[in-house]
Parts: sequence; structure tokens; C-alpha cells
Amino acid sequence: MKASKVLNHIKPLVAGRDVLDALVELIEAAKLTVGDKLPPEVELARRLGVGRSKIREALNAWQKMGIVVRNKGAGTRLAAEIASHSVHMPLTMKLEAESLLRTHAVRRPLEIEAVRLATVEATDQQRKVILARMAELMAVYEAGEDWRPADHRFHNEIFAATGNPLFGQLIAQIQKAFQDIYEAPFGKPHLGQNSIVLHRPMAEAIASGDQISAVNYTTQIMDIVEAEVREIIGAGK
Repeated sequence: MKASKVLNHIKPLVAGRDVLDALVELIEAAKLTVGDKLPPEVELARRLGVGRSKIREALNAWQKMGIVVRNKGAGTRLAAEIASHSVHMPLTMKLEAESLLRTHAVRRPLEIEAVRLATVEATDQQRKVILARMAELMAVYEAGEDWRPADHRFHNEIFAATGNPLFGQLIAQIQKAFQDIYEAPFGKPHLGQNSIVLHRPMAEAIASGDQISAVNYTTQIMDIVEAEVREIIGAGK
């Protein structure tokens, strides 16, 4: 069935995440597979009843996350499978989980290398600041408050200590690619909370120059976050 015909069955939407849900519905209903071309932006916007800018934002975010490939003059093609394998997990949640795993896979080696370099390159002052940011993070976490801003500041100090600003920039871009669509993964702002306790020994390892331990703790932190995402996927099967 042609994607353009399927669009006739999708009701006009309000702007926002509903646009993404409708695009997923379109792709699944049209049985589009990897390599298939999506309708033009103008047609998607007209059929879905939203502005073309909203369609462009959604497709650009998907491109950053590896879901589609966009080429000027050649249109937008599907680059990742979008198909429901479970009646228990909504297709949009499955797509969200797979997108998060993709961004996590790219972020993992960057985080690990950043910690390794920070352990080697950090100045005495930077080591003190990393420990201070860690203490702030732990205090907020133990108080049961929103620890995400403190966690962001902590990791930014590690990136700064590498001596290479590209680490922070690249990881911020990866995070933004996901957050352009999802304000919080699965509606859970504290995804990865179980890894917070490992930030203390990781910071202490960085401060003491223990490269092996620092990398090991970082790897464990990344493993915990990935396991939580895969557990959510598994719960839907």
C-alpha cells in the first residue's frame, strides 16, 4: 500500500509528539521497510494537519538518531526498521527504546575515553572541582531531589578536564538528538538513577589518578543505564 494512501486514514493532529506517533503509524500501516521513501514534507504536513516546520523538526531529529536518512533532492528514506513485534508494547515506546539504545551506543565510548583522559590530564584544581561536583550530586540524590542538573554539572567538569572540548560538545549533541523528541525517556526523568551511587568511587578514582578503576566504574554506569532500557523493552514482550 502506498504511504500517501495510508495518510488518508490519519486524522489531523495538534503539534507536538503526536506528529511522531502519526509518522510511526504511517510507516507501520504502509509497511515501509529500510530503504523505502517517505512522502514529501509538504504532503505529510497537509495530511497530518500541522505546519511543515513540525514535520521537518521531527524528521531532522530522526535523522540524528539514525531512524531516517535525508538527502536534499532525494527525499527522506527509512534507515531503521519500524515494526511492532509485540502487542504488549506500544510501537512508539519500542521506537523510543531502540533510539535511546542507538544514542547510548555512540555515547558509551566517548564517556569512557573522556574519563580515561580526565584521570590522566586533570590538574589538581580540576580534580578538586570534580570531587566537589560529585559531593553536590550525592547530596542532591540522597535528599531525594532532582539530581539531573547536578549530574550534568559533574560530567561537564570531567569533559573539561580532558583538555578537549569536543567531548562535551559531541555528547551534548547526542543528548539533544534524543531530547529533541523525548523530554524524558519513557516518561521516566530518573532513568539511570541506580548508577548514581557509582559516581562517588568513579570521581575518587579520577582524583587519585587511578585510570583503570575510573574506566571500570564508568563502564558499569553505562551498563546499568543500558540494562534499564533493555529491561523496559523486555517487560513489553
